[in-house]
Amino acid sequence: MEIDAAHGEIERVLDALDATVIAERSLLETILMGVLARGHVLIEDVPGTGKTLIARNIARALGLSFSRVQFTPDLLPSDVTGTHVYDEGTGEFSFSQGPIFANVVLADEINRAPPKTQAALLEAMEERQVTVDGETHDLPDPFVVIATQNPVEMAGTFELPEAQVDRFLVETAIGYPDESGEIELLRRRAERDERSPRTERVLSTDRVRALQEVPESVRVDEDLLTYAVAIARATRQRPACSVGVSPRGTQRLFEAARARAVLSGRAFVTPEDVKGIAPAVLAHRLVLTPDAAVEDVEKRAIVESVLDELPVPTI
Repeated sequence: MEIDAAHGEIERVLDALDATVIAERSLLETILMGVLARGHVLIEDVPGTGKTLIARNIARALGLSFSRVQFTPDLLPSDVTGTHVYDEGTGEFSFSQGPIFANVVLADEINRAPPKTQAALLEAMEERQVTVDGETHDLPDPFVVIATQNPVEMAGTFELPEAQVDRFLVETAIGYPDESGEIELLRRRAERDERSPRTERVLSTDRVRALQEVPESVRVDEDLLTYAVAIARATRQRPACSVGVSPRGTQRLFEAARARAVLSGRAFVTPEDVKGIAPAVLAHRLVLTPDAAVEDVEKRAIVESVLDELPVPTI
């Protein structure tokens, strides 16, 4: 698929989402960027801001299967991955797929699940497969996890391990709509009989797979490769960070920049592509020192300070 054709299809998806979802277009672009780059998305926000609605409608617009898993402290790995069930008719065990077997999986309040269940999800996110009773089962292609966290209620939660946080391509937040947006939300609700809006289907599974191939053809100049590496390495030298961005994070920045170029309809990456998505791609990968955590140092502020200090290459 050519860049122009890919850009046109993405615009059609965004227009369909704009007609049903009250959210900043930049947020929708960030989530679609995650899909394009074959990554996963972490959304941290308070309840009632539309996280589930956005995930479900993005899946519908892309023509992908959707599954929602409500993470709770008593959730078992088999509740997510599936389990073997005995068939009395054949006298044999057969594998019954869990909700993880969908193109788009909404992991709602992911930090409420115990570490063992989070570990099962980690394999799915990284390897695109699950292992149950020693048997490996491939997940659908494409496969995207959109996970949510509630930053307000922390009682009864399990902090996500660093290895799992590092598997998310981007972390973002929805935020509250402005006054006009909230009025529009009520106006649209008054005009329909259903509680939740339904986005029209725009693409298909095969078209999404084709779209995911497009960023591979995007050109990235040598200066921008050096710039991306310099950003990642600078985070490792920040006094507030006990752990900076890993080499995996550097590669994800590269992949996200190429996907962002496709979203803009370009066959090449610009410095603004790298700089614009760096906070969303890198900030959640940082591990603060105990002192910085006590002082409530913001991870995004660290990345932004690095971006302010480093010279931006010209193209």
